[in-house]
Amino acid sequence: MSTKHETEEEREIRKWKMKRLITNLGKARGSGTSMISLIIPPGDQIGRASRLLAEEYGTASNIKSRVNRLSVLSAITSAQNKVKLYNKVPPTGLAIFCGTVTFEDGKKKDIKLAIEPFKEINTSLYFCDSRFHVEPLQDCLDDDTVYGFIVMDGNGTLFGTLSGNARNVRYKFSVDLPKKHGRGGQSAVRFARLRMEKRHNYVRKVTEHAKSIFIGNDNMPNVAGLVLAGLADFKNELRQSDMFDPRLKDVVVDVVDTSYGMENGFNQAIELSAGTLSNQKFLAEKKLICSYFEEIAKDTGKYCFGVKDTFYALDNGAVETLMVWENLEIERVTCNSAGREEILHLTPEQALDSSNLIDRETGQEMDVLNRELLLDWLTENYKQFGTKLVIVSDRSQEGTQFVKGFGGFGGIMRYELDFTVLDYLDDEDMYDDYELFF
Repeated sequence: MSTKHETEEEREIRKWKMKRLITNLGKARGSGTSMISLIIPPGDQIGRASRLLAEEYGTASNIKSRVNRLSVLSAITSAQNKVKLYNKVPPTGLAIFCGTVTFEDGKKKDIKLAIEPFKEINTSLYFCDSRFHVEPLQDCLDDDTVYGFIVMDGNGTLFGTLSGNARNVRYKFSVDLPKKHGRGGQSAVRFARLRMEKRHNYVRKVTEHAKSIFIGNDNMPNVAGLVLAGLADFKNELRQSDMFDPRLKDVVVDVVDTSYGMENGFNQAIELSAGTLSNQKFLAEKKLICSYFEEIAKDTGKYCFGVKDTFYALDNGAVETLMVWENLEIERVTCNSAGREEILHLTPEQALDSSNLIDRETGQEMDVLNRELLLDWLTENYKQFGTKLVIVSDRSQEGTQFVKGFGGFGGIMRYELDFTVLDYLDDEDMYDDYELFF
């Protein structure tokens, strides 16, 4: 579950962990129909889920195949035990997956997981199958970044937000502005001046409401981006106005022309800006990687790549932003040699070669105490290095270049370091193998 003071960085890392867990569950396969998928939406009763499992247990007792019957009964019992741990359904719902997974090499592993979805799930589901049904959880991982909308025309303004598929009208007000043509005996100049004053006051009112709605308690925008929409030229006047808060100007991602105002204009603005909003995370990632390449192009020395150099920089507190490819397969292997702990970073191929586990000092093979993906370890320990962790993809040209050219592991540094101090490693050192990947 998220915490009240969770940062955007922590949220993205938690989301990545959930995404990978769900992906792995979706790939898992078992024998027979012994894999239980149970999803309980928020607002439902734990008691109902308990009764459902009790009924299914009775039904499964009649399965003719002894092996399949015992497997299904065991999975249902595990699911019942998980349900008993909750007095009520969590605010975002509850997903339970229990069963025995069979791997390609014939090995088996019991899975007993209770997951509180990343965001509220509105699906009620129960399946006893040869796979886990994770589709509803995958839907929960859709981008839920909040974007703000200001729909402004000559009749009034609407302030709204969009998160995923949920739209919300935060505030709206109407305005009565004079037309261009005066009435009675008013002079054109005087009337035009009054008209411009009212337009000016209208824009001022919009900027004041925008600040109160879209600037949070931390004095920073509470939306990832802002879309200005509406008829005529009001939206452009707003953007160019000196009264418009500079913090909000900086997060304007699109300006669109709509045929309507208020709610209809809001709906149309969402449609017209859909392409821009869907690319925001992609563009932010692209911008970060480009800044990394810029450091390299300028040869500032404030960059690092590869496991050896990057960890040297991390240990010295020099890495400001650590970038890691989301599918990095490097393993962190903890070994013991004569009471001394050694940490190795190996590719999957290197991990299978026992020669990489030989202690260079004793010549003896070290005992493996633990092995896990390096990225998994970093998501739990990156803060101890005083760095910001960004998990990047290879969906952009820059991302692909970062993965293929730099191994998908590197960082932007606060200051230069002398990496030549690492040159004492001889040619047979295991890190030399990384030249193939980094």
